[in-house]
Amino acid sequence: MKTIEEINQANIKKILSEKKIPEFFPGDIIKVGVRITEGKRERIQYFEGVCIAKKSRNINSSFTVRKISFGEGVERTFALYSPIVDSIKVTRSGKVRRAKLYYLRDRTGKSARIAEKIKKKIGIDIGVQQEPVIEENVAPIIKKPEVEAKVETASSAEVKKDKDIKAKTAAKIEKKPESIPEKK
Repeated sequence: MKTIEEINQANIKKILSEKKIPEFFPGDIIKVGVRITEGKRERIQYFEGVCIAKKSRNINSSFTVRKISFGEGVERTFALYSPIVDSIKVTRSGKVRRAKLYYLRDRTGKSARIAEKIKKKIGIDIGVQQEPVIEENVAPIIKKPEVEAKVETASSAEVKKDKDIKAKTAAKIEKKPESIPEKK
């Protein structure tokens, strides 16, 4: 005879084989796709906000998402393995030090913001050295002989001509138009 826990574990495995649930934590900004049935039609509506609580209770696991909509705080609790929840996407990971973020209910504006968690890259630390990758089926690199560059010098006539053109354009810029009277 199967116990309730074994039945719950079997149901969780079946649900996870059908849809992918990402790993998220309180403080993360998540976008939850919710199935809404209107008469015979069904559509998906997205609810995006901060995950303020997460309960891990096997098949009864749930999470609470809070968002500010038109100046009012709106919280919604979803069952993690519910067929109503179509998709979950983590938009941004938040850096928090608590499991339940109920203190956000009292805050508004900038004080209700959560800092973003910066992910560290693995293997780039000073102490860790990576071995170079050597590919076997690569043709050797052949160096081409260097070609001597020809240096052409400008003749003195060309240099003098360039100086004359620059002097004429500078004189035109400095000259003020006569039709505009100066203000005193």
